[in-house]
Amino acid sequence: MGIIISILVLSFLIFFHELGHFSMAKLFGVKVEVFSIGFGKKIFKKMYKGTQYCISAIPLGGYVQMKGQDDSDPTKVNFDTDSYGAKSPWKRIMILLAGPGANFLLAFILYIFMANIGVAKLAPIIGKVFPNSAAKQANLQKNDKIIQINNKKIQTWDELRDIIENSGKSLILTIKRNNRLIKKVIIPKIKETKSIFGENVKRKIIGILPNGKIIKVKYSFFDSFRFAYEQTIKASKFIILGIEKMIEGVVPTKDIGGVISIVKITSQAAANGLITLLGLTALISVNLGILNLFPIPALDGGHIMFNLYEIVFKKAPSEKALNRLTYIGWAILLSLMIFSTYNDLIRVFS
Repeated sequence: MGIIISILVLSFLIFFHELGHFSMAKLFGVKVEVFSIGFGKKIFKKMYKGTQYCISAIPLGGYVQMKGQDDSDPTKVNFDTDSYGAKSPWKRIMILLAGPGANFLLAFILYIFMANIGVAKLAPIIGKVFPNSAAKQANLQKNDKIIQINNKKIQTWDELRDIIENSGKSLILTIKRNNRLIKKVIIPKIKETKSIFGENVKRKIIGILPNGKIIKVKYSFFDSFRFAYEQTIKASKFIILGIEKMIEGVVPTKDIGGVISIVKITSQAAANGLITLLGLTALISVNLGILNLFPIPALDGGHIMFNLYEIVFKKAPSEKALNRLTYIGWAILLSLMIFSTYNDLIRVFS
């Protein structure tokens, strides 16, 4: 069941991405010849208003085939009024951006759903106070519930952590202990800890850990939009930072995962409930949007790069350059796919 859900999630994300390209192409009067979910042999196809809609045998991708545009052969151009090639470079860029943009929009919508259903969060209740810490000096105790920091209401442990890390010299905590409200003044200490990528970083901490209690936080209609925006931005920054750390060598290449990893993690998320599955789907959607913007020929970012070249130099790249760069792009993508699949198989069998 988990594998089926994983395939459905991936297919849905691809469908939404291609729907972005499709909608913008139609808006600019470009004829869409094929709208396919998946690659390879077409197992289902239907012609409707000049577009062939199909589902192909390999549901690990998809494409929109526009008139006058062919990823397999970039020299196949057409300049009819309803073709991709007849449109201005700016319109082509808008069509290309619409795919990744649809992925960001989908993540935003999924986060709104999560906010209205209720997001699982750690409660701001202390589970452990470290010796010789700022919290110990202020006599904070296990099971103290932190209600406010500097007169700002605290609902979750994440909010507590963020305020501490970005605080000034001192904090005024309002805690609930045995049904009594107590105020404590704490000066955070700067300590060296590990980041999520295993790097040594310096952070402001007060020396406490949560007790592990999970609460469900629901947001109002308007607050859900703010939550969705913040989560989409946070997911984007996290993915970009992860890629940066991988390039720097902080994240080892053996940690790179492919389709098998995505299927496995999605299956686990589905088993943990709807909210977890929605959160992971939103994260994968953002990831798909960002990766497609990479300036690699055969990806949306590569085509955007070609169109920017045309805007700057007032002419399109030569057919020879397009062919070479496109083949290089496909070689890079296939190499990454083989390498990530190899890593997945090593993890499975070890």
